[in-house]
Amino acid sequence: MNADKEMTKTFETRAKTRNGVKRMLFALVAIVLQFALIFLLLTSLQNFATWIDIVIRILAVLLVLWIYGMNITASMKMPWVILILALPIFGTIMYWLIGTNGGTRKMRQRFEEIDRRLLPLLEGKDKKTIQRLQETDPAAAGISSYIRKYAGYPVYQNTDVIYYDDASKGLEAQLVDLEKAKKFIFMEYHAIEDKTSWRRIEDVLARKAAQGVEVRVFYDDMGSIGFINTDFVKKLEGRGIACRVFNPFVPTMNMFLNNRDHRKITVVDGKVGYTGGYNLADEYFNLTHPFGMWKDTGIRVEGDAVPSLTAAFLEMWNAGKRKPDEHSDNNFEQYFPRYPYKAVQNGYVQPYADSPMDTKRIGEDVYISMVEKATKYCYFVTPYLIVTDEMAHALSLAAKRGVDVRIVTPGIPDKKMVYSMTRSFYPALVQNGVRIYEWTPGFCHCKMSVADDKMSTCGTINLDYRSLYHHFENGCWIYDQDIAVSIRKDFESMFAESREVTEEYRKGKGSVMKISQMFLRLFAELM
Repeated sequence: MNADKEMTKTFETRAKTRNGVKRMLFALVAIVLQFALIFLLLTSLQNFATWIDIVIRILAVLLVLWIYGMNITASMKMPWVILILALPIFGTIMYWLIGTNGGTRKMRQRFEEIDRRLLPLLEGKDKKTIQRLQETDPAAAGISSYIRKYAGYPVYQNTDVIYYDDASKGLEAQLVDLEKAKKFIFMEYHAIEDKTSWRRIEDVLARKAAQGVEVRVFYDDMGSIGFINTDFVKKLEGRGIACRVFNPFVPTMNMFLNNRDHRKITVVDGKVGYTGGYNLADEYFNLTHPFGMWKDTGIRVEGDAVPSLTAAFLEMWNAGKRKPDEHSDNNFEQYFPRYPYKAVQNGYVQPYADSPMDTKRIGEDVYISMVEKATKYCYFVTPYLIVTDEMAHALSLAAKRGVDVRIVTPGIPDKKMVYSMTRSFYPALVQNGVRIYEWTPGFCHCKMSVADDKMSTCGTINLDYRSLYHHFENGCWIYDQDIAVSIRKDFESMFAESREVTEEYRKGKGSVMKISQMFLRLFAELM
């Protein structure tokens, strides 16, 4: 019983909870300032109260006008407008803390500079490929062209993709490929838990490093905070493994920075790559069961498309560091070797990365495009469903025109408030024809979509504001590969194990959003 109580939260959730506590403390400070000003206006400054109140409200209105004029979705604007007008000081401080996105100017410049050096190494390799795709399916080619133009990542053929319907299968395959490394191993993960699963990986990495293989590990500090000892980096360095931490926690305002590295990437020699939903912690592989069974998925990529995963890793490894050190790169070309490879599969594979450092919303746009191009069905699975009006409209419109649109969410939540907010989006969707399923065995953390047995995605991007707008993410868009059928069959298995709640939220007690859910919507970006 005590062991069960110890696992009342997931690994990733506990880290986010600590971050949420810090944010909440800052929010409380803002509230105190709000009431302190009111008290001040009523006492010592009562002679100037009217003028001070006027000045504050004018500044709040100017901020609201500035937010209103921003080129972002109305779903992101309106909560801030309401909050700032209702509580000017509190709303302004919270907007400065959470609402501003894209990091600092210097941070954006670092990413732009690294991308100018990296992404050209991928250019010129997909012109004929995109032409063939255009001739095969113009609609799919449109999605691919969008990713190429706005994210900078090409589409490839001559690539084989293996789908893992369980994270533990992906882990076992990764361990086999890591043992085969000859030149370099790159691993980037949002969260690492220094326990059983990771230690299996670490032993292989140390062994390969001793053989002369260049090994690098990169993780997000907030994603792993509290679960990695402060000596973790030193431990890896002592075993010959280069290690860096993204956005390290320091006792300054930086601890509130909204942009986290949520990517999950492994690259071996530039030949083989892995990505998907799972982090490197025991619960992802069902070694522990804090919320029933854990559902996560991933893919193995081999062939011409792997360099895109290499580029995504090198971007974060170099741009995430304020000042270059002995592990920084001056020569990227060495990590993009050419290997002879003959793929068995004939489809198209396009790994891509998404960044909050610009105004492009690659992850959301790819999902919306998938829905818009679907003619028969389009399925999604996500641990959190907190979508913009644009995404909700695309899902609803597809359902209205006869596409079978379904979304799978967890049956057992890891965060009750986020779960309540997720359910608040059900009524509007199901009333427009979208079908919602809750996976009853436990918590589904995978992030996938599939349409018409043709197009599919697998990666790290949730259907929530954090993934779509604030985090560094990565995904893989795949067309005309066998993987689409494999993913569809996995969805069918999930449907069979799930409770469909469509009718309950269309006509039942859940068909009307609760007042508490409406209030939570104001803080959607915090979730």
